[in-house]
Amino acid sequence: MVTHPGSARTARAARRLNAQRLNRPRSALVEALPDGTPRRVNRQSVGIVREEWRVVDRWWTDEPVHRRYFDLVLETGENTVVYHDDDTGTWFTQRA
Repeated sequence: MVTHPGSARTARAARRLNAQRLNRPRSALVEALPDGTPRRVNRQSVGIVREEWRVVDRWWTDEPVHRRYFDLVLETGENTVVYHDDDTGTWFTQRA
């Protein structure tokens, strides 16, 4: 199948690709409390922790996923979602 520039199919594919790029995780600088809850994200203080959840997925594969997510409101009023990758020990932000 061939898609032509300007076609509806091409436009839908471009929107999906842009949505994937917008939601791509980005490295984050997170200072956490001893229990692992974020205290500061990218040098901004956390005002409220709205929600926390864990994701354990693909445990049956060679690349399992173990993450601890936090839905936060920063003191600036900005909403953000961060997660800690338990396998690598690194933090990421990701738009919800």
